[in-house]
Amino acid sequence: MSTASSTALITGASSGIGAVYADRLAAQGYNLILVARRADRLQALAQQLTERFAVTVTLLVADLSAEAGINAVENELRNNEAITLLVNNAGAAHMASFLDSSAQAHQDIITLNITALTRLSLAALPRFKARNAGTIINIASTLSIHARGETALYSGTKAFVLNFSRGLQAEFAQSGVRIQVVMPSITATEIWGHSGIAHAQLPEGTVMTTEDMVDAALAGLAQGENITIPPLHDMALWERYEEARLAVFGASRTGVPAPRYGK
Repeated sequence: MSTASSTALITGASSGIGAVYADRLAAQGYNLILVARRADRLQALAQQLTERFAVTVTLLVADLSAEAGINAVENELRNNEAITLLVNNAGAAHMASFLDSSAQAHQDIITLNITALTRLSLAALPRFKARNAGTIINIASTLSIHARGETALYSGTKAFVLNFSRGLQAEFAQSGVRIQVVMPSITATEIWGHSGIAHAQLPEGTVMTTEDMVDAALAGLAQGENITIPPLHDMALWERYEEARLAVFGASRTGVPAPRYGK
């Protein structure tokens, strides 16, 4: 489908990765629906985009860690037939000891990183399936395959995003619906400040700009990648990881306890 008649809905669009997706997709001719909590930032971004590109930009102010916000975006996805692309980018992190935060704060991150992403995907996919066309881009993380002492919750939520996306990819493999999962590593966004870690604390030479990250992710989408890891240069590493993952899964289907357990 030509982007001239298509609309992309982007969550977490007021800054960082989401704002760069908005810029790049507007340059491709997509009309935009920008979702975030901060109305002032959305308005400033919309003004910039409409001045630079001949596209329509609609703002949807919503907090996706709250039920009302999720409902508002679900309704837009269900009812707006122009939407052909959903970018599930909104997310949050708390990079500290699991015990250093409250149950409600943890629940807010789970709601934003998992519940909202799941429900927005569910709202978009019936129309995409009926049309046999449409794309969902889910932003995960390299921490979806790794966890450290201060990343237990964030790594867990991003592991969900990765495996959820894998399942959808298998379910829609024979259709025209695309699901891409993007796994950035350290990216220069505001999430670090909100998570309690300043950019200056990050290892030198490990931080990718948001522009480079999004450009690589969109290049991966154009190349047909299901899983895109922008900072990974040696894809043979990922291929070996995938081979090992599938081998462990296959070898575990024995129905018999392993000898090391005494039987």
